[in-house]
Amino acid sequence: MGQRQGSLEMLVMFGGVFKNKRVFLTGHTGFKGSWISLWLSALGAEVYGYSLAPRTGLDLRADLPPRFWQREWAADIRNEALLAEAVAQSAPDIIIHMAAQPLVRLSYAEPLETFSVNAWGTAVLLDVVRKSRCAAPVLVVSSDKCYRNTNAGKPFSEDDPLGGSDVYSMSKAATELVAAAWHKSFFALDSTLGAMATARAGNVIGGGDYAADRIIPDSVRAHVSGEALIVRNPSATRPWQHVLECLSGYLALAQRLLTQPGDKTLLNVNFGPDPESERSVGAVIEAFHDVWPGQWEVRTDPNAVPEATRLTLSHQRAVDVLGWRPVWPFAKTIAKTAEWYKQRHSGAEINLAELCLTQIMDYAEEAKHCGLPWAAED
Repeated sequence: MGQRQGSLEMLVMFGGVFKNKRVFLTGHTGFKGSWISLWLSALGAEVYGYSLAPRTGLDLRADLPPRFWQREWAADIRNEALLAEAVAQSAPDIIIHMAAQPLVRLSYAEPLETFSVNAWGTAVLLDVVRKSRCAAPVLVVSSDKCYRNTNAGKPFSEDDPLGGSDVYSMSKAATELVAAAWHKSFFALDSTLGAMATARAGNVIGGGDYAADRIIPDSVRAHVSGEALIVRNPSATRPWQHVLECLSGYLALAQRLLTQPGDKTLLNVNFGPDPESERSVGAVIEAFHDVWPGQWEVRTDPNAVPEATRLTLSHQRAVDVLGWRPVWPFAKTIAKTAEWYKQRHSGAEINLAELCLTQIMDYAEEAKHCGLPWAAED
């Protein structure tokens, strides 16, 4: 799977396309951003991170050594001048845009900020790329919340209507519309600009997420404090997937952009788990407590903001176009997540980078045994 260089396992996968590539990654201090930074670094890429500064106790990046990033900028995605300077100095081979306001409940408290960061921030980035005539392909990471959801339970495919009755969902639909508009108006017509794709995934869990109002981080905080977890809606059903599942999809999609630069079709791809991973919040808590025992109780909130009760994706396009499919079933997804947090909060001194890289290695090894093309070493 790789060769050891110091304490870092150099991985050979994704056709080796990321080795020595310069990757400009927005949102690198976030939950997904921290994990994909480690993975890219282990693949031999030079990672240039652009994000808000990491928050101690909340962002995994704050507890990781800086050696995994070639350079970092602590700045807002809407700062056009600084963003343009960062892109120019990075001279990227590919851009992965993950910077976002990712929390549904926070969008009700900060609707304008949510829309501005998610939709306007994407427009600013794409226009910086356009104005600079940067040839790097762009992968815009969106969300499963971009679809018009009627709670019918039908798996969304990429051609389903976009929309959203809440600000967060609308901001993600708008992000997709921004990408489509810049692609059709500029990227598809200008041979000096690169290809573009969008990736849609949601309800991602895994070690290192400490965001507010998410079931696993809330469970961890309850464990650490010795209190019972308070659950608002245990019957809400979601397609749960480990963070490495969607990240392997993002990287496989980025691999396609790098290896097929002449294909200027805007490719939108869902990354979601198999149907067996569509479980209720209550089922997630019970499975998590099977690995790390704790207490929980239901306490409805009459002032709770509206949230979708059903949301699921079809990942058939990812199968057909990328040869991608999920690797870890629900039980292993929960077990790996709980094990990460148990080690992190065991009281022992833990090398979090090694903990993450070990799980990346375990996941990639299993993907290789499953015959997934991205995990092949040749």
